[in-house]
Amino acid sequence: MTRANTRTPVKLHRNVTLIRTSEPVIAEELLARKSLGRLVLARLSETVLLVKPDEADAAVDELRKMGHTPRIAR
Repeated sequence: MTRANTRTPVKLHRNVTLIRTSEPVIAEELLARKSLGRLVLARLSETVLLVKPDEADAAVDELRKMGHTPRIAR
């Protein structure tokens, strides 16, 4: 099949909040904390969590309460 004939399904997501950790164990710890876990919509990989829409500020607050210093990329 030529490249012109192949189609790759692609989704583009705009305005989403992700939490990316350096280690899977940190993501586990974040999910285990009920106050933060309730803000997470899905786990996209071992180190990436998808935050519920409109909960970005609450997630940052919870991360700081846990002693993390999140770097925010806009």
